[in-house]
Order: sequence, then structure tokens, then C-alpha cells
Amino acid sequence: MKKIAFIFLFGILSQLFHAQNTVIEGSVLDVLSYEPIEGVTVEIEKSSLFKLTDALGIFVFKENVPLGEQILRISKSGFITKRYPIIVNVGQTVNISDMVLERDLSQTADLFTITLSDDELNDDVSGADNISGLLASSLDIFQRTAAFEFSSSFFRVRGLDSKNGSILINGIEMNKTYNGRPQWSNWGGLNDVLRNQELTWGLTPSNYNFGGVLGTTNINVRASKARPGSRLTYSSANRSYTNRLMATHASGLLKNNWAYTISIGRRWGNEGYQDATSYSSNSFFTSVEKKINNNHSLNLTAIYTPNRRGKSSPNTQEVFDLKNIKYNEYWGWQDGEKRNSRIKEVNEPILMLNHYWDFNSKATLNTNVAFQFGKIGNSRLDYNGTDLIDGFPQGGASNPSPTYYQKLPSYAERNFPDNLGVAYGALKAFQDNGQIDWNAMYSANLGNSQNGGNAIYALYEDRVDDTQITINTILTNQLNDNIIFNAGIHYKSLKSENFAEVIDLLGALTYLDVDGFATQIDEAQNDLLNPNRIVGVGDKFKYHYNLFSNELGIYAQSQFSYNKVDFYVSGSMKNTTYEREGMYQNGGFPDSSLGRGHTISFTGFGAKGGVTYKLTGKHVIDFNIGCISRAPTIQNTYSNSRENHNTVPDIGNETVISMDASYIFRSPIVKAKLTGYYTKIADASEISFFFADGIGGDNTAFVQEILQGIDKMHLGGELGVEAQVTPTIKFKGAAAVGQFTYANNPNLFLSTEPDDEAEAAGFINGFKDFGKSNLKNYRLASGPQSAFSVGFEYRDPDYWWFGATVNFFKDTYVDVSPLTRSSNFNTDFDGNVFNDYDEDLARALLKQERFEDYMSVNLVGGKSWKIGKYYIGFFASINNVLDEVYKTGGFEQGRNANYRELRDDKALDTPVFGAKYWYGRGATYFLNLNVRF
Repeated sequence: MKKIAFIFLFGILSQLFHAQNTVIEGSVLDVLSYEPIEGVTVEIEKSSLFKLTDALGIFVFKENVPLGEQILRISKSGFITKRYPIIVNVGQTVNISDMVLERDLSQTADLFTITLSDDELNDDVSGADNISGLLASSLDIFQRTAAFEFSSSFFRVRGLDSKNGSILINGIEMNKTYNGRPQWSNWGGLNDVLRNQELTWGLTPSNYNFGGVLGTTNINVRASKARPGSRLTYSSANRSYTNRLMATHASGLLKNNWAYTISIGRRWGNEGYQDATSYSSNSFFTSVEKKINNNHSLNLTAIYTPNRRGKSSPNTQEVFDLKNIKYNEYWGWQDGEKRNSRIKEVNEPILMLNHYWDFNSKATLNTNVAFQFGKIGNSRLDYNGTDLIDGFPQGGASNPSPTYYQKLPSYAERNFPDNLGVAYGALKAFQDNGQIDWNAMYSANLGNSQNGGNAIYALYEDRVDDTQITINTILTNQLNDNIIFNAGIHYKSLKSENFAEVIDLLGALTYLDVDGFATQIDEAQNDLLNPNRIVGVGDKFKYHYNLFSNELGIYAQSQFSYNKVDFYVSGSMKNTTYEREGMYQNGGFPDSSLGRGHTISFTGFGAKGGVTYKLTGKHVIDFNIGCISRAPTIQNTYSNSRENHNTVPDIGNETVISMDASYIFRSPIVKAKLTGYYTKIADASEISFFFADGIGGDNTAFVQEILQGIDKMHLGGELGVEAQVTPTIKFKGAAAVGQFTYANNPNLFLSTEPDDEAEAAGFINGFKDFGKSNLKNYRLASGPQSAFSVGFEYRDPDYWWFGATVNFFKDTYVDVSPLTRSSNFNTDFDGNVFNDYDEDLARALLKQERFEDYMSVNLVGGKSWKIGKYYIGFFASINNVLDEVYKTGGFEQGRNANYRELRDDKALDTPVFGAKYWYGRGATYFLNLNVRF
């Protein structure tokens, strides 16, 4: 009996020993790109065992592995779940490498288009820029919510705009040198070929560049990586465009080692959600790749997406109350059609050549060359046309804007309080019409032309014609199973030609190219080399200059991955130079406008690192920290580049310090991530332009406001949770709580034309130092600083699905005026404080406006079918179902620059110069039908 017991015990121990040495290992790849997918949940069904794939897509089961027939279930949000049957034998290793997952297009395919409409992302007037495009490819629940639920409210993740992240196409950075932001419409309407994206969020390392504090998105458009087949798409919406058509075909890698992808698209609409916001965009894409051998491939890509759209205006509360949230001041009727005076046109083709060199299975070198050229135009009306009378320009006309303050009831109430009939007349006129009067402008021009004069009104375009070449090379080397080394070098050269061009003289033939506001004949000349120049349609006028930029940068990083801990270190260096070349000798700045100015050089450094500690398979701690010194953008370097070479005083690098820490919980049912972050931006500069009343007492001037040495603090937390409570039902929630403030009192300067009026206001050579602007602790105007979302998704086995979310937004603030918070606010013309200055009243006048909290409900659903070889998908969404009215942003007007001006204006029931606001859209829809084959 003892012998039998011993043999029995030995057998059990032997089986246990072998089971402990039984291993299941493998890897998971993307079906299109064959790139590893990190964070895939690999679960052994009918057991409690699961693993998450690492950065190389690898997973390993080593302990308590069940024997016999098993099912591996691999899943990740945004991908179609798959099940793989395996047989596990005692003491053996089951290797199931290169399993593939396919993206679930019903979840992600068209959401990219829904929220990322051009008017939301490109509005250069509102600055309503968000970073949704950086997040659209993310599979993190919070980031997806920020992209698809929060973006319509112009929510900015962590209060930061998109210049803090990088958009790359085939490894080439697309961010504009002028303002640091991506020009999204350069590749708009090409959604089918932009699906292969790789996102690294925050400071986490990218295999393509050093990145910013909002991470890097690389869009891979290699022809060999595109999913073979064809796709036709039609969409209908009432947002920015009303119709969209797309057609795409990808060959995949053919037997002759060639591959190609072709895509064409069109988006159009006579009017979007706002009045007269026409939209016309065509999109063309082709990518051709030749696999030379197993080590070398060449890919040529061409992208051309000309687009043209009508802009919409911000308006005061008075205007919104008299009209509605769709009202747009920029248009008027002409020949029975709505004509918008503010048209933005973008036409910037991109050509790129990419060489891929695989030294071996672990080392690659990617070398890229890109060439971009074309134009960006923004049209507007000019009403300062003049004629030479006794050798001096005279004339000009009334402001054609229907919301010009002197045309509104509030102005009449303030200036004619004893005759309310004037205010009533203004009210009725605005309510009955309230649009640009094109016919009146034509009549004025024709009348003046018949008397031998020039145009009084003109429609012109502010043009930016960029020519840019970018060259980079990126090395990726997997040194061993645990270490990946990345390095890169890039060079970017830009020539940016800037000028104004006459596009319509509205019935006249000529325009006198002078400054109608000038008080002296030489000062009035836009170009002293061509005084009193007469121009016609198609001619350059007003200003003309070139900006040159050269950028050379390098970066290197190492990524380390082990069983319990991953970490990385990364460093970068970049030299940036700017130079201005004036083609005109401006009369106001004759000595600092013509020819080449001095070259400005900035050298920046970056360093970052992070660690991920895996407590268990379910519990992960992640920490990142970085410091980036970067050149200011061209936009914030030159104080008035249209007229002179002058730069911001003491201009230097901006410094960004950022850190975040996250707790991540991952199980087959629940996934959650809680993050706290801190970002400080120091020594930044900002420049704005406006007409101000009350400069140095009672003076008025058109000024450039220069804010220098700005510090900003971004502090907050993020939470994302999703729970797959049943195979068909998923609950999800996200929360962002932030506090984004000015962290100091920056320096304030104003510059203007150096004339007699400026001298009377205390300007010296057109420049005045106002000392500190008391902005510390004021909130930044960065959209809602707190946002919350809860929702659910139901996905039926019969391939239909439905979802709903409820979103709540709070802590949205108006953009405050720095000038009214400087010494100019309480100082009279003699340099003393106003004798009627009231501290308590001043504090109330300068209190920052906080917008009302609001809620939006969004619905989404779809169905897919397979009919023979055809896959048909239908998708529909309704945003803001309850038609909630809410403000998404706004800014204080700078007209009321001192205490008396602001006090008297705010004493009215309806201020004449109240803040201007943007409102969110009401209820909108998006429908999408596509066929794949």
C-alpha cells in the first residue's frame, strides 16, 4: 500500500511539474499593417487566466496553464474579437504567433469624420482649435470620449491646443511652422486611406519623433499596408457640409511587388449649420509602392485636397438675442443668392517619397522627403478706398458690417437716451435685414467711378503662399528582446510669401493703395517705392513680405521592456531660425520694413522619461515626466510682420514642463484608467490685433497687443471606465476635471503706427510699455475645463448596434482682455489714477465671465450586411438631441480699454462693446452608407 501511494503521489507531482513547465505564447498583429498591437487582452476561456500583449504584441502564459483543448479569446476595444482553438499538452510549448486582429469599422471608421469637421478645427478667427484629430485613432476610453463626445464643445484635453501634439504622415511632420498646428484640411475627405494610424499619447515614446506633451499620431499611407479592395461611401449631414462622396481602391501587394492605392472624394453644401457657410472640397490621393527586394521599398504619395468654405462670425449677446445661434454677419443677398464676404480657401498639394530599408528583422531605416506648396486665402471687405484730393488721399466709407456697433440698438440707447425712437428704428432695421448690403456697395463704387474716382469698397484676400521641403530619416533598432532604440534627424525649410490681393472691386476698376487712416502723405504709403499706386483685380497691395524658416533637429530614445517594469528615456535638440524679407517699404516704418531683417535663432532641448510598473496582470502604474524648450512660432515672434521687421521684446524659447501619473485596471470585463497631470508653460508670447478706445486717457488707436513672458498652468485629472457587462452590452464613462490658469502677470506692450495720435497717447516710435498685465489666476479660455460623459453601447450578434451618451460640461470662461488689466485701465492721460476710480466697482467690472453649464445627449447606431462578396455598412448619429443652446467660447472686446469706458458701457442694460461669443450647434445629424468589396 505504501508503494502504491508513493507511485500515485509521484505521478501527481510529475503532472504538476510538467504542467508548470507548460507554456502558451504568441503574438498579435494588426491585419492591415502587420504591426504589433499592444494591450490586447488574451484570455483562456473557462479559466481566470488572461494576459496583455506588450509593446511587441507578445504574450506568455507560464503558470497554472490548463491542459487539453482550450480556446484563446483575443480582444481589444476597437477591434473585432477573435477566438482561436488550441491543444495544450503536458510539458510542451504552444506557440501561436502572428495572430491578427481586424479593426471594428462599425466602431471607429466614420467617427473620425463626424467630429473633425473643418470649421471646428481650422477657424483661424476663433482659435477654436482642439486636438480631436490627435485622438481619433486612440482606443483608450477617455481619449475616444474626448474625440467623439467632447470635441463638439471645443473641449481641449488638458486645456492644450494641437500645437502641443504632432501629426505625421509616413513619418513626416505636418504641423505648420507658422502656428505649430496641423492644417487638417490638407488631407480632408480622405478618411478611407487615413485609417492606419499609430497613436502615442502624452509624453509616451513614439517610434517616429520626440513628440510634444500631447503625443504623436503617425498616419501610415504606404500602398502595401492598405487593405486590399474597394470602398464606396456616401454621407449626408447638416454640420459643415451636407453631402460627401468617396471612392477608394487599394491593390495590396501584387505578384510583381507593386502596390497602389487611389482615393477620390468630394464634400459640398450650399449652407452648413450656420447661415451662408458654403462648403466645397475635392480630395485626390494616390500612393504607389515598389518593393525592390526583401530589404528595400520605395513609396510615392500625392495628396491634393483643394477646399473652399464660408466662415461664420462670433457675435455679442445683443446680436444673438435679436437673431439666433445660426446668425452670421458675414453675408448678404446678391442676385438672389447668399454671398459670404469671408471665404477661406486652402490649396496646398503634398508630395512625398519614402524609402524603407529593413537591415534585418529587427533594424529599419526610414528616409523621407516631402514637398508642399500652394496657397491659403482668407477674404474680407475693405471700406477705406480713397481718392487723391489736393495730393492727399481722402474718402473712405461706412463700415459695411451689419453688426457694426453704431448700427445696433445699444448704441442708440447710449447716445440718444431721450429719443428711443432711434433705438427702435435700429432694432427693426437689424431684425428685418441685418446682413451685408452688396448692392449699396456696388452703387457707391459705381457712383464714385463715374465721377473719375476709385473704389470705395473692395473685396480682397489675405494670402499665404508657402513652399516647404522636409527631409528626415528615422532609425528603429530592436537591440534585444528587451530594448528598442530609436533615433532620427530632420530638416525643414519654409518660404512663406504673404500679401493682400484684390479679388473684386465691386463695380469699380481701380483702387488707390494707401492707408486711409494715415495723417501724413508719406505715412499713408503702403509702399514708398510706388507712391499712390493704382491697383486692379488680381494685383498685390497693402502689404507684401516673405518669411523664411529653417529647422534642424535630432532625437534619440531607448525603450526598455521587462516582465514587471517598462521604462524609456528620450532626448532631443532643435535649432530654428526665422527671417523676414519686406517687399514693400511701408510709410509708417520706412527704416524697418524693406529688404531682409536680421535672422533670429532659437536652440531648444527636450528630455523625457517614464516608467510603467506592472503590479499584476490587472493593475498597472504609469508615470511620465518631461521638459521641453522650444522656439516660439512665427505667429508669436513678429509683432507686426505685415509692416515691419520688429519682433517681440526679449523674445526667447518657451519652456514646457509636464508630468502625469496613471493607475490602470484591466480585466476581461472592466477596463479603467485614472490619471493626474500637471503642465506648466513658461515664457510664452501672444500677439493680437484690435481697435482700442481709451489708450492713455481718451485716445483711440488700432494696436498690436504683445503679451510677453506668459506662464500658464494646467492641472487636473482624467478618468475613463468601460465595462463589458454582457457579450452585447457595454457601459462606459469618462470624466475630466481641470484648472487652467495664467500663472503670472506677463509683460504687456502695444505697438501702432508712429503718428501724432500715437504720440499723444504716449507711444514712442509707435511702441509703448504698459508694464505688467494682472492676469495671474484668471482662467484660460480653453473650452470647458471640466467635462463628464456616461453612456452605453449595444452590439447585436446580427451586426446591428446602438449607443447613447449623456455629456455634461462646466467651467467654460471668456477670454479676458490683457489691456484692461494693465496700468492703462486706471490711469488718466496725466499718468495719475482716475479721480473717480472705485476699487470695488473695478473689481466687479474685471471679474471674468463664466458661461452656464450645459448638457448634451448624443445617439449613434448602425447596421452591416454581407451580400455575396459585398459588405454594406450604414451608420447614423444625432448630436445634441435635446437642441441645447450653449456657448463654446468667446472673448472680451478691447475697445473699452480703461475704467471709465468699461464702467459707462457696462452700466447699460445691453453693452455696446460686450464680449463676442461662439455658440455650439443645435441638434445635428450625420448619415453614412458604405459598400466594401
